[in-house]
Amino acid sequence: MDEFDVVVVGAGPTGENLAERAHAGGLSVAVVESELVGGECSYWACMPSKALLRPAAALADARRLAGAREAVTGPLDAEAVLRRRDEFTSHWKDDGQVAWLDGAGLVLVRGHGRLDGPKRVAVRTPDGGRRVLTARHAVAVCTGTRAALPGLPGLDEVRPWTSREATSSERVPPRLAVVGGGVVACEMATAWRALGSEVVQLVRGSRLLPRMEPFAGESVAESLRASGIDLRFGTSVTGARRDGQVTLTLDDGGTVTCDEVLFATGRRPATDDLGLDTVGLAPGRSIEVDSTGLAAGVPGEWLYAAGDVNGRALLTHQGKYQGRIFGTVIADRAAGRPLDTAAWGRSVATADERAVPQVVFTDPEVAAVGPTLEEATREGRRVRAVDYEIGDVSGASLYADGYQGRARAVVDLDRETLLGVTFVGPGVAELLHSATIAVTAEVPISRLWHAVPSYPTISEIWLRLLETYRG
Repeated sequence: MDEFDVVVVGAGPTGENLAERAHAGGLSVAVVESELVGGECSYWACMPSKALLRPAAALADARRLAGAREAVTGPLDAEAVLRRRDEFTSHWKDDGQVAWLDGAGLVLVRGHGRLDGPKRVAVRTPDGGRRVLTARHAVAVCTGTRAALPGLPGLDEVRPWTSREATSSERVPPRLAVVGGGVVACEMATAWRALGSEVVQLVRGSRLLPRMEPFAGESVAESLRASGIDLRFGTSVTGARRDGQVTLTLDDGGTVTCDEVLFATGRRPATDDLGLDTVGLAPGRSIEVDSTGLAAGVPGEWLYAAGDVNGRALLTHQGKYQGRIFGTVIADRAAGRPLDTAAWGRSVATADERAVPQVVFTDPEVAAVGPTLEEATREGRRVRAVDYEIGDVSGASLYADGYQGRARAVVDLDRETLLGVTFVGPGVAELLHSATIAVTAEVPISRLWHAVPSYPTISEIWLRLLETYRG
């Protein structure tokens, strides 16, 4: 048996950040990982997907500028894009991440870890052995989520792509079907179309990106169609078969034939084989936690869950944020230091509830933080939406000929602060952090007037929104 102050199950970005913060607080930490250190984001999500998307965005930007568009003589070099993608995944080797763990003073334990009663983690090691780790103070579960596939007839035989295969494929499929209308579906449809695939995207609902402002999904849909993607709404897949090629059966009686099919139809918490039943929790579900990361329904202050596995905010940067806070909480509790649990205090993940930023790297990009107008209204807040066409800003017209984009600020009329902000347009991802700061800090609109945007940049959209609000 091995004893540590803290045992972290899962060495993705969330687990790494939590472990580092707990160790910085004076605790010994073991990190258990069954796959690659660095987790989903490093090898099958954030990094490879953005590496696939960035060349397409750069090419699209060039084609928006007179003088540059004339210099563009052909499509993307797909092989070069895939080689660059492979560099960003370190060719699916985790030596660099392991070296970081060692340098941070953390102990890596390879194998599949599962809870084995209070403060115990049993690890099935790669050689078939069993190692039991005991935590003096805390166990933190940071195992993330897995792709959720529907139970369709024939789907297993089809060997469908999930987000993992979509970001790691070694070849460009001639024909790709994408099932879904969320972030992964839209980004991967964008990437593989730019790399040369014929793409059909099948969306069960009536719009794309349903959790964002409606105009965001409308703009992305228009762009996807303009790129040549066959985008179909109100369409469900009822069955699938593979006979050299893949044939999907649709609910309207039609069929779609393709070489590969990506199902981007949601995620589920990776808790099926985690031993939750040994501590009184239900397997296969998210681990509910409070704002300090403590698991609900488990006696004693020892079990924590951070990142996607707790269902609070399924984004890598939010998981890292939770990891930093919850790791510090674990160290503070172990040392008997008082916690700061007031809203926005150092011991609580307040941003999960009030200021979650997200970027969708389609063309156009979508960047948003805080609630949408619909969400804020549903919460009973007295709000006003302030809209402005980003293309009317001088910096935007310089950025791209015929720039098209839109910004919306959701204003709390009682407090005169921003609740949420959404940008849609080329290059808007880099505008988001200013919006995140304004929302998180609850900066009064009267003070935002003194935050002078540089001219001529797209950031001048802030001034236009304020002018529109004041009328």
